[in-house]
Amino acid sequence: MSTTITQEFLTRCFAPEETVAVLLRKDNPAITTQRVVRVEQMVSSRYLAWLRYENHTGANVYVGANPLRPGSRKRIKECVAEVRHLYIDIDLDGANRIAALKTSDVVPVPTIILSTSPDKYQALWRVERFDFDQQETTLKSLALTYGGDSACTDRNRVLRVPGFRNCKYNPAHPVTAEYLSAIIYRPDDFRLEVSVLESALQSSEPARTYPSGKSSHSEQDWMWVVQQLSQGADAGKLTLALASARSDKSNPLYYAQRTIDMASARLALLNGMAIDEVIAMLERRRSAEIAPSLCSSRAREIAMTARRMISRKNVTSFHPLKENHNATA
Repeated sequence: MSTTITQEFLTRCFAPEETVAVLLRKDNPAITTQRVVRVEQMVSSRYLAWLRYENHTGANVYVGANPLRPGSRKRIKECVAEVRHLYIDIDLDGANRIAALKTSDVVPVPTIILSTSPDKYQALWRVERFDFDQQETTLKSLALTYGGDSACTDRNRVLRVPGFRNCKYNPAHPVTAEYLSAIIYRPDDFRLEVSVLESALQSSEPARTYPSGKSSHSEQDWMWVVQQLSQGADAGKLTLALASARSDKSNPLYYAQRTIDMASARLALLNGMAIDEVIAMLERRRSAEIAPSLCSSRAREIAMTARRMISRKNVTSFHPLKENHNATA
């Protein structure tokens, strides 16, 4: 553990006179402690020594992503002073999704990448001129587009603090920071499909109606997607609609991307498209969302699986995630 790493992170993210929430959380026994302090107090040697001791005895150390209003005693939404950061929690396929973020032409390069546990990350963008509604919409769009945790989109979100250890693992995993940019970004720097996201969240693009029967929820999703694609629905809008509707999934975007792409590939093959053309279609569709090194092999795997589906009976009862649950989005 290094206090220098912690001090650098905090002074890059906040001004000394600003107020932040410090959260300590132990799992065994389950204890949560929160303190609201000024940044200059948190970076002091005495305070960091206390945090080191707590971390050594099993407490995970977090700090609020946005500064609080002076005089605040709680870390509730109403106490947040301003939007300081955008962020995304990536818990699945971390290295590839971080690579896609770094090379994206839709969002700017993240300000900081936190390695929070093995192949899990938090990406942060230092921002200004975002209001709270803009922040919430952009956070949800980031999670849907890049496969982040859709539950981690509140303005009072906390971040792991580098220089301490993630005590959920044995041995504990050191939390580290990679600094990629010193630019302070503005809303226009994020060219996400916000209007499409809003439509999906309102369930207006398109409406999901399921046939009666004993099919599982995933099988019903599959039949609905096949129906929508057969009627000419846009695959991009359909992906966002399904991801939003299935927030119960551990990674809604992965689930939606794979379901729609598998259905698209199957329909294209049934309509006589050559398999190489199907692979190229899938690559083009996801080229802005998935790292190039992964996008090609993923498209080929989906196309080949779709071809196997066609040779089977009762393909409408088949769901693609059951075919290869280890496949990577």
